[in-house]
Amino acid sequence: MKPLFVLLIVYVALLAFGSHTTFDKGNIFAGNIAMAVMLLFTAIGHFKFKTSMAAMIPLVIPKKVEIVLFTGVLEILFAIGLTIDSARYYTGIGLIIFYLAILPANIYAAKNRINYENLYKPGPGPKYLWFRVPFQFFLIAWVWYFSIR
Repeated sequence: MKPLFVLLIVYVALLAFGSHTTFDKGNIFAGNIAMAVMLLFTAIGHFKFKTSMAAMIPLVIPKKVEIVLFTGVLEILFAIGLTIDSARYYTGIGLIIFYLAILPANIYAAKNRINYENLYKPGPGPKYLWFRVPFQFFLIAWVWYFSIR
């Protein structure tokens, strides 16, 4: 839920206080910067909660902490790519693939009640999927709209 608030608050603030000459240009700018800020916010979690986030990865997959750290670095790189006009389109494609690739980990975590912020407390469980899955597709649609189309 926190990433959604970060995304929307940054987007609205940039639209409200931006100084672009056209709405479309300001809208595209705000959408990409908001996604970049959200990605930086979520990337912090990959480093701060690496052990708990590693528990989100199914048991059969090795090097869980390394995967969590790698995906945190990827999120930082995606954030940078969204701010560069010439890289935005390809960054958007990569980000959509990334969002599709991490969806199974989010489903696994919800089904197994994993709390990525605190491994010793149970997560919200399967009911969280009613928010997480639509949110994941909302992020994909956001990236497509602001970075690819």
